[in-house]
Amino acid sequence: MLVTMKEILDRASAENYAVAAPNVHTELNARSFVEAAEEMNAPLIIDFNFKCNPDIDLMGKILCDIAEKASVPVAVNLDHGAEYWKIVSAIRAGFTSVMVDRSSEPFEKNVEETAEIVKIAHAVGVSVEAELGHVGQADQYATDRDAALTSVKDAMNFIEQTGVDCLAVAIGTAHGAYPKGYKPYLDFDRLKEIKDATGGFPLVLHGSSGTAEEDLYRVCRMGINKVNVAYDMCRACCDTILEADWSGSNAYKFWDTLREAPKATLKHLIEVYGSDNKAWVPEHGSLRKLSEQDRVGTE
Repeated sequence: MLVTMKEILDRASAENYAVAAPNVHTELNARSFVEAAEEMNAPLIIDFNFKCNPDIDLMGKILCDIAEKASVPVAVNLDHGAEYWKIVSAIRAGFTSVMVDRSSEPFEKNVEETAEIVKIAHAVGVSVEAELGHVGQADQYATDRDAALTSVKDAMNFIEQTGVDCLAVAIGTAHGAYPKGYKPYLDFDRLKEIKDATGGFPLVLHGSSGTAEEDLYRVCRMGINKVNVAYDMCRACCDTILEADWSGSNAYKFWDTLREAPKATLKHLIEVYGSDNKAWVPEHGSLRKLSEQDRVGTE
């Protein structure tokens, strides 16, 4: 069932768990991730980035169709929306949520540009994620980790001034693969302070790959409600393919293997995040079907 990210994350925050948000590159892994969510009876957020596939019109149709036919609630979200035209293109392509990422900008500019996107997106029923502080790159963890952790006071002001539906916070993780010898260490106290100060507002963790499972388990029960994951999914595919026997006709199993490897990893992470058996049936059904009904009623 196609829903907005707000609908998923408001429930997750109220019930104290997190929802998986894997990055998709193709129809193949999108179907794999939805199957994982269905088998775990869990809600899911499909994160899509322009870097993965620039044909957002085609991918929007594919992803929304897959989400609409799913037996669990699924949101389709634009990840790390940078340029204005990309965010608008995602909305036009049918995405039910968008992320406006102005985290590298000064606070005032981040607020101003995020609020503008919120106004546009909310006018057409699309939810909005933003980032405050800045989640850096894992290969620069020694310098990026402490460079821009999210301020509690800024988080409160940002939410009030922008009207966003969820907020990605920097609490010690980073994007990508960490250098040998480095493991992310999270600021649990900062997370608790932000969650308490914002009245239980839905919070997002970016750069989760490489984080210890016990730390993920903990933050997902302390206030994180959406966990972005990309590198771990790709790593699962690489490891499985490298270990498999491709002799003879086994090569015909390549695509099935590529589909099943990240699926197994995601099912495990769904348990870690605490969203297994948290699916529900939305009262409105699919958003696309609702939109079609509303349009017919006005003609």
